[in-house]
Amino acid sequence: MGAMEIVIIFLIYLLFFGAKGIPNLARTLGKGIRQFREATGDIQREIMDSAKDIKEQVDVTRDDPPKSQENS
Repeated sequence: MGAMEIVIIFLIYLLFFGAKGIPNLARTLGKGIRQFREATGDIQREIMDSAKDIKEQVDVTRDDPPKSQENS
């Protein structure tokens, strides 16, 4: 979205709801942005935890001594 589209949307909103609706719009946008950031942070934490678990599993596998093969 370009700046011109945002201005047009804002003007249309202003026409429909008036100046008294602007604080409500700002509050709603703020809540939406906060929820988006929280969700993004949760996803990042989950990915980092999974990567850490995988790294630990790989490190444990590398630390295991090689099993000797017995000839029968």
